[in-house]
This record gives sequence, structure tokens and C-alpha cells, in this order.
Amino acid sequence: MGVMTEHYFSANPSAPGPLRTITARLAGREVAVTTAGGVFSPGRLDLGTQVLLKALPEPPAGELLDLGCGWGPISLQAGLEARQAGTAVRIWALDVNERALELTARNARDLGLDAIRTVTAAEVPADIAFDAIWSNPPIRVGKEVLHGLLETWLPRLAPGGQAWLVVSKNLGADSLRVWIADMLGAGYTVAKHSSAKGFRVLVVTRSAD
Repeated sequence: MGVMTEHYFSANPSAPGPLRTITARLAGREVAVTTAGGVFSPGRLDLGTQVLLKALPEPPAGELLDLGCGWGPISLQAGLEARQAGTAVRIWALDVNERALELTARNARDLGLDAIRTVTAAEVPADIAFDAIWSNPPIRVGKEVLHGLLETWLPRLAPGGQAWLVVSKNLGADSLRVWIADMLGAGYTVAKHSSAKGFRVLVVTRSAD
């Protein structure tokens, strides 16, 4: 398995993992966070996630899934914004990578964000429907794995819920939008919300009925 796929799909990555502190702009302010090797983009807040974070609405009350949390930037922004707004949200930070989950949990503790819980897929209760799914999905792992992830989690949107995804235009954002619409079928809409810096933000909405 190469380093790129290790970022996403090794439960125990072999890349060196000394802790480092970086600064990231989350929820409108600069915060110090801890990262390490063996997770996605340990040296900085990656460009795709930056684009997504700028486009996202405020987190809704209820259940929010951060699909592929890495060291936690999406979960941390959701937690910071929810705390500032007084919104009651439970944030499920999901990853297969144990180091990513440890880093997200550490960063949540350091920022005093009790709403974030780090989980593997098996630890998410089967009866939970998500009011929001936010993700910079792992496009480079290949269509089969990516499609499997989206087929598993997007149908778990609650009625009226939305999934916000960021995808590189050069890595198939437009074709993925069509595939998601075909996969989900009636009762869902899939639209391009915006484009910036070579990325598209896609929004999947489940009808309220």
C-alpha cells in the first residue's frame, strides 16, 4: 500500500508519527492544532478542506457526520461554530485511521469541544440518521472504495438533511455528481454549490418527505 492510500485506509499507518503543532484557520479564527505523519495533510490545512470550510453553512442541531475526519479540521470547525451559536449538535468524527482519531480527539479536548466523538464505522449506531454529512472524501483511493463509502453513508441522511462534499474538478467532481444522483435516485437532489481554487463543492439534499 502506498503512502497516499495509507493516509486514508491504514488503521495503523507505518509513516513516522511525531506530533507537531500547526496553526489553522477554523470558524473564523486561528487555532493551534496537533497533527502527525501518517494522516492526510499533516503539515497544513489542505486547500480542498479550506474551500469546503468557507462554503459550509452553520452546523444544524442534531447529528453531524464528518466522513474521513483526518486530524479533525471539519469536526473542529463544526464544534467551534456550534458552541458559539449555542447549537446542540453531536459530531461523529469518523475515520479508519487510529492515529487520525487520536489526533481529532486530542484537538477536540484541547479546544474544549465536548460535542465531538471519534469513531470507526463499526462504532456508529445503526439507527442514527444524520442531519448533516460534511466531507473532503478520499478521491485518490479509487472509484470502488470511494463509491462504497458514499453508498454506505449518504443514504443515512435524515429527511431534510444535507451532505456537503468537496471534490477536485480534475479528479472527477462533475462525473461524481452525476454518479451520486443516479445512485441515490428519487428523493434526493445533487447540485454544485460553488467552485474555487480547482475544487467544486457539491450539496446532496434529501427531501423532507
